Amino acid sequence: MPTGSCLCGAVHITVDRPLTQPDLCHCRICRKYAAVGFASCDMPREALTITGEEHIRWFQSSEKVRRGFCGTCGSALFFDPLFHDWTAIAMGVFDEPTGTTLGKHIFTANKGDYYTIEGSLPQNEQ
Repeated sequence: MPTGSCLCGAVHITVDRPLTQPDLCHCRICRKYAAVGFASCDMPREALTITGEEHIRWFQSSEKVRRGFCGTCGSALFFDPLFHDWTAIAMGVFDEPTGTTLGKHIFTANKGDYYTIEGSLPQNEQ
C-alpha cells in the first residue's frame, strides 16, 4: 500500500490500492500552491486513510475546489474537488517507490514563462 507524509511528519497518508497515473498541472493557482506545478494522482476518497487530520488546513481556492496543506510545515497535500468522490493527492508526499509514472501535463496554456515542458508526454492546454 502506498504511504507518505508531509515534510514534518504530522500528517500521514495510506492508500489501500495502487496509485493512479498522475498528471502535472501548470495552471496559475497550482503554480502558486506548489511552486512550478502540482503533480498529483486522483484517488477515491474511500481509499485514503489519514492520520493527523487535525494538522490539515484547508484553503477554498474556488467555488468547487479546496486545497489541503499541513498547518505545521506547509506541505501541499491535496486538491479536493467538492462535488466529486475523489481527492488528488500530491505526489511529493508519497514514499518511494510510488509504482506509477507521470501520465500528462495539464493546463499548459497557463504555464510559467520561466520554464519549458520537455519530453513526449501529452500536453493538454486546458
